[in-house]
Amino acid sequence: MALVIALASCGKMGELKPEYFTTTPQVLEAVGGKVPVTINGKFPEKYLKKNAVVEVTPVLKWNGGEVKGQPATFQGEKVEGNDQTISYKAGGNYTMKASFDYVPEMAKSELYLEFKAKVGKKEVNIPSIKIADGVISTSELLGKTVGSANPADAEDAFQRIIKQAKEAKIMFLIQQANLRASELKSNEIQDFNQTVVDVYADQKGKKINNIEISAYASPDGGVKLNTGLAENREGNTANYVNKELKKGKVEATVDSKYTAQDWEGFQELVSKSNIQDKDLILRVLSMYQDPEQREAEIKNISSVYKTLADEILPQLRRSRLTLNYDLIGKSDEEIMQFVDSDPKQLNVEELLYAGTLTNDRAKREKIYTLTVEQFPNDYRAYNNLGEIAYRNGDVAKAESFVNKAAKINASAPEVNMNLGLIALAKGDKAAAETYLGKASGAKELNEALGNLYVAQGQYERAVNAFGDTKTNSAALAQILAKDYNKAKNTLSGIQNPDAYTDYLMAVLGARTNNSSMVTNSLASAIKKEPALAKYAANDIEFSKYAISSIIK
Repeated sequence: MALVIALASCGKMGELKPEYFTTTPQVLEAVGGKVPVTINGKFPEKYLKKNAVVEVTPVLKWNGGEVKGQPATFQGEKVEGNDQTISYKAGGNYTMKASFDYVPEMAKSELYLEFKAKVGKKEVNIPSIKIADGVISTSELLGKTVGSANPADAEDAFQRIIKQAKEAKIMFLIQQANLRASELKSNEIQDFNQTVVDVYADQKGKKINNIEISAYASPDGGVKLNTGLAENREGNTANYVNKELKKGKVEATVDSKYTAQDWEGFQELVSKSNIQDKDLILRVLSMYQDPEQREAEIKNISSVYKTLADEILPQLRRSRLTLNYDLIGKSDEEIMQFVDSDPKQLNVEELLYAGTLTNDRAKREKIYTLTVEQFPNDYRAYNNLGEIAYRNGDVAKAESFVNKAAKINASAPEVNMNLGLIALAKGDKAAAETYLGKASGAKELNEALGNLYVAQGQYERAVNAFGDTKTNSAALAQILAKDYNKAKNTLSGIQNPDAYTDYLMAVLGARTNNSSMVTNSLASAIKKEPALAKYAANDIEFSKYAISSIIK
């Protein structure tokens, strides 16, 4: 909305008439910590004398203080100068912009224009005139709503069930499938068998899933021969494993399979070797898919075939045994019992995990305190103590803990995100932007960025960043972006509404002409936090509503 300043002719540039004054915005509003205003003016015909100079200064005034904006100067047609020249006969239009640093006292203020005028060398008095009211300071509620934003937890890496695998190999002679005693008595096979027995015996801490047998034949010798050979190796190995299980009184599933010609294993061994013409052999494998043709082409490379037969192919004549089992960690109940009785029995991941098993902040604080005592070089517990302090409204304590986390791991996304939230809570937007720029990967980052964008006055961007987050700050962004339906939905969906949830609902009621929403929500807000009565008394959002009985 344009501001049209009509400088009414009254004698020699006398009193101005206020009825043509407007502002953009009509009522001043704090945006990103500033109070911006655009002033469009018009000098009427035959007002500004040809030898006159007028300096116009916007001044925002409140009880006990004022602040002046940048003045603009206009000159008549006969004045030699560099200011905008206004025609005496036709008059003229002009635009001024001003921006004031917001302070809370501006919540109840008025915008004036003050004038200094000369006609020739003679000073002329033009009385100051009020042109707007101010200041809608709803955006400044971020200083309160950011305190209910969700800080970032540093997560544990606890796994109750950890997959494990134990492997062993039984090697075979060329074109043979019998199990040699030397192989079965090897340390590798004996260790495998003992592991199977031990894992089965520890049924509380371990669980066998299965034993896999994969039997192979090397690619030389033809498909028909190798198919029977690999199949026999599989069968003989499976019989051996089942006998060992029976002997050890172990119940386990045995899954077996065979591969007639292990071209994949052959390619892997050749790739890792230093044999002559290695690249040529690999090229043959890529060019031909038929196994008979592959074998023939490789045998034609006579310079290396003996090396292949001596060094590579014997490694492929094998059965691979794999014991697949789970390591089973402590139950939730056991972990919490150790927290109370003997926390030194818990490792760092178990302690951090314990902190996720309760919503009691005092209990969580105790757990993370134990964690930093036992594992002082792990940043995560310090970060999480900071997270708890932030949720408790103790920004200084939160900053102390998160700074300790940063000394250990300054690049951790959750640490930087929390430092960004803390900076916002302290009103330091520049620091917040720097920290949040280093917080990529933090789960709560979009919410934190939404708070930053509100602080910067980027309301649409804030709404997009918040997405479907149900917090006071998200609702604030939606109100400021004039998405009132979404704001109401957000406020209604907040799990633990506080005084500022109710206050924002009252503001929403005022903006949507819902007087009962204003009075009911404002009463609820003040009941929860009586100091809001004084704040509401100066809040221009409620200027059209009778709230005196609520705020008394």
